[in-house]
Amino acid sequence: MHADRFKTQVLIIGTGIAGCTAALALADAGLEVTLITSDFAPDQGNTALAQGGIVFEAGPGDAADLERDMLTAGWRANLPRAVRHLARKGPGAVQELLIDRLGVDFARRDDGSWDLIREGGHGKPRILHCADFTGRAIMDCLLDAVHAAPGVRVLTGRTAVDLLTSHHHSTRLEFKHQLTNQCCGAYVFNREVGRVETLLADCTVLATGGIGQVYLHTTNTASSIGSGMVMAERAKAKIVNAEYVQFHPTALYHRAPRKFLVSEAVRGAGARLVNAKGEAFMARYDSRADLAPRDIVTRAIQEEMLHSGEDCVYLDAANHVSRDLQRSFPTIYAKCREIGVDMTSEPIPVVPAAHYFCGGVLTDERGRTTISRLYAAGECACTGIHGANRLASTSLLEGLVWGQAVGRDIARHLRGRTALPRRLAEAMPDWVNPGDVQNEDPALIAQDWATIRHTMWNYVGITRTSQRLARAFDDLRSLQRHLQDFYKSTPISQSLIDLFHGCHAAFIVTEAARANPETRGCHYRAK
Repeated sequence: MHADRFKTQVLIIGTGIAGCTAALALADAGLEVTLITSDFAPDQGNTALAQGGIVFEAGPGDAADLERDMLTAGWRANLPRAVRHLARKGPGAVQELLIDRLGVDFARRDDGSWDLIREGGHGKPRILHCADFTGRAIMDCLLDAVHAAPGVRVLTGRTAVDLLTSHHHSTRLEFKHQLTNQCCGAYVFNREVGRVETLLADCTVLATGGIGQVYLHTTNTASSIGSGMVMAERAKAKIVNAEYVQFHPTALYHRAPRKFLVSEAVRGAGARLVNAKGEAFMARYDSRADLAPRDIVTRAIQEEMLHSGEDCVYLDAANHVSRDLQRSFPTIYAKCREIGVDMTSEPIPVVPAAHYFCGGVLTDERGRTTISRLYAAGECACTGIHGANRLASTSLLEGLVWGQAVGRDIARHLRGRTALPRRLAEAMPDWVNPGDVQNEDPALIAQDWATIRHTMWNYVGITRTSQRLARAFDDLRSLQRHLQDFYKSTPISQSLIDLFHGCHAAFIVTEAARANPETRGCHYRAK
């Protein structure tokens, strides 16, 4: 194969907790793995930003209670067998991989027991944490293990453009006429050299994260534009629950391209949401007050802001939390000080922001999608766990459990001598540049992104109406058509790939929201 064409046993797109966990499971089975990330460092995704923690267990017999809490938070739109699977398998996966193998330094009490905390929607304390930088601690340990694992190659600065499939790309008619559509790898843009590479694989894993960056305000990293879902949808994989976008109620109110998350653990420790007058208001909206699920808290904050005309509300930890705030929440404390707020003596200004995507590429309990040889795990996948609203601190656990499941299922699959047939691999063409008209304009790209983000925030945001969704549908459809025409005549670039994926992801969410007239969880239809 020439320089821009590679073959690997398993291609994993994304280097967060799901992608890295899958890579370790595959390496344990002796398989060759190629991990790619669009960032120039493998730890720049959302996993490293996770503050609160990872669900463990409150004690023996907690699985049934955890199931109940997930179903309640998800408005019972969850898939019960998937919820049961996570509740039963989760604690063992945390113990086996994160505690015993990787030695993640989770917080303990003075007596040596785990310092389990409680967050909104949970009936009891069951969450392991490393102060308020749990995701960073997990990612550091995971990446050390991945870099040391035999047979794992990590490629940075590589952006997946499109999935290679037998139905869409094959140059041989015999594969187009097969009933089963097979994923054969992906076209990948090498940012360093500015060329598209053909990465062939026996199995491909999507672990690309969420979609937060298609919204004006988000806690997500820059690469969270829904690329995995878009590539899967273009390949005709089934996408479900795309209307369910969770907004985190407490992002730090300040000017920044990415809003800083103020962990739910602060409310779990006793902090209360107050308005500009200093009045605690959550009890007026839900009997669980500040520990209600995120969708309820988010809408309550929005209502308070609409009634008061204020730009934010406040999270008061100083007057309601007895523990040492600087020691318990060092990352949050430091960030607040950067903008001139001392959380030990004054309330923190907060606003809602797009945070977590509850929908995505449909998968089963092994991470298999509706396309052969294509798997998905983590936030880009929809396993049925979250239903209409995610329960706090279940995202890291889901990425861990499904990452392991994906790795182990692929290992079984490839041990059965079901590698990509040579004739099918040879039938996959290399990338042909769509055009050579040098008409890419940064100002136009910035304006298109502004259109996408304002449209999604105003029309497909916390509160939705038929009129708003119809307007978003028309505007995004028009922009998408324009981008497709532009894409066909212009040399490919990182900016264009991101814009194309972001616009398409926004359109998928809008279509799903428009098609569902029922208010449930994160999808709130005012009329």
